[in-house]
Amino acid sequence: MSVERVRIRLEPMSAEVDVTRGESLLSALSEFGVEFPCGGTSLCGGCGVRVLEGSLPVTSPDTSVFSATELGDGWRLACQARAEMSLTLECGQWHMDILTDRTGLSAGSKTGLGIAIDLGTTTIAAQTIDMATGTVLAVETNLNPQASFGSDVMSRIGAALSGADLRTPVRVALRHMISKLAGARAAEIAEVVLVGNTVMHHLFSGLDVEPLSHAPFHTPHLGAQCFTPQELDWPLPPTCRIRFERCLGGFVGSDILAGILATGISRADDLQALVDLGTNGEIAIGNRNGIVCASTAAGPAFEAGSIRMGMRASRGAIARGLLRDGKLCATVIGDVEARGICGSGLVDAVAVGIECGKILASGRIADGTKLFLVKAPVVLYQADIRELQLAKAAVASGFRLLLKHIGASAGEVKGIDLAGAFGNYVQAESAIAIGLIEADLERIHAGGNTALRGAKMLLLSACDADLPPIEHLSLASDPGFQDAFMDCIAFPEKEQR
Repeated sequence: MSVERVRIRLEPMSAEVDVTRGESLLSALSEFGVEFPCGGTSLCGGCGVRVLEGSLPVTSPDTSVFSATELGDGWRLACQARAEMSLTLECGQWHMDILTDRTGLSAGSKTGLGIAIDLGTTTIAAQTIDMATGTVLAVETNLNPQASFGSDVMSRIGAALSGADLRTPVRVALRHMISKLAGARAAEIAEVVLVGNTVMHHLFSGLDVEPLSHAPFHTPHLGAQCFTPQELDWPLPPTCRIRFERCLGGFVGSDILAGILATGISRADDLQALVDLGTNGEIAIGNRNGIVCASTAAGPAFEAGSIRMGMRASRGAIARGLLRDGKLCATVIGDVEARGICGSGLVDAVAVGIECGKILASGRIADGTKLFLVKAPVVLYQADIRELQLAKAAVASGFRLLLKHIGASAGEVKGIDLAGAFGNYVQAESAIAIGLIEADLERIHAGGNTALRGAKMLLLSACDADLPPIEHLSLASDPGFQDAFMDCIAFPEKEQR
């Protein structure tokens, strides 16, 4: 007797999968990179899907997460649903903005078409480039399907060491993206350049991640990895050259190498800095004479991963906050009822709390309730604020130690580019207010997707990137790290800002 199957179609990705009738959507959707941050317990509400065709019954957890209007519009928690019939579902997570870079670049001596790819831990952004003109011809974005193995790199390292295959899903996802990017001109694609952090580099390339699972996080496989289209099963001509660019250190990957190129640090006379704010806060400081870089274990707070009511920057997330008439005024993505708070909203909310005296420099909530209301029903718990303190202290102390290593002061750094999705959307004023960045406002800039922009520069370059010496420092082995970290835990006193 054959097992009855039903088809699930996921929009806006237009992905389809056949599953056994009655199967949990949790298992069916995980392979497409849909995340279940709370492990399917319904506590976080982060796996919302909207039924476009077919139907799913309303469950009790659904009513605690979605408003009556949202339920009427078809929103359900995927972790609580079973596929009793064929369904077309709109995935809320896939509506998050994925940062790309539309900057055209000066052409070099190359001809034909190329593809530049920023393979991030959470998102993937890729572009087709006319290498004769430097023009961007097409853009594709996606979520990294490895997210089903965990939202941070350490979770994915653990999954890989447990025997999970994290290489195939991302290669298949990129094959689909490249097929769309190349289209009818696939035969003209001459070169593909990928950049990403060291863990993405290793997982994509099939390299051993065990050295990255423990201190001192040194790996012998930092070099560029080259592939053929046949090896990857990508729909490209056999002569196409594919390379994943070299990494700089244990947790400083080719995305930072690309960022150094994109921000112009390697060509500057004055000291410049690049700060990529994520689970691993990578920092690079230097100029044309030399650059130092390091990674800091910031944890998932900047992406709201460790925050009780944290969520991605998608529909229902509080993404902005400002002080108005002595009160915190919060903005919600999609102009709907707040369901949670994303990283930029978290930093804004705490900055406002400090400004109005409701959060003390120690991080304690002033009224002793251990709850800080952002926008009903979203609150920050005392533990959430502590998580943000730990994350910002990791970045601020790392910045201080790099400056100390090169014998420079903070005032000598003439420009600081904040990179990545979080760095692009966080308000610089709020970053300063919580002590995340210790600099004057006019020196801080949103760098955008510096990894993708730098990947395009690497693609167009006729030879290896012309870079000054780059020194990678291990902050964990620095004897002064713990003291510097503790010095950065507290928020700045109001009168000192």
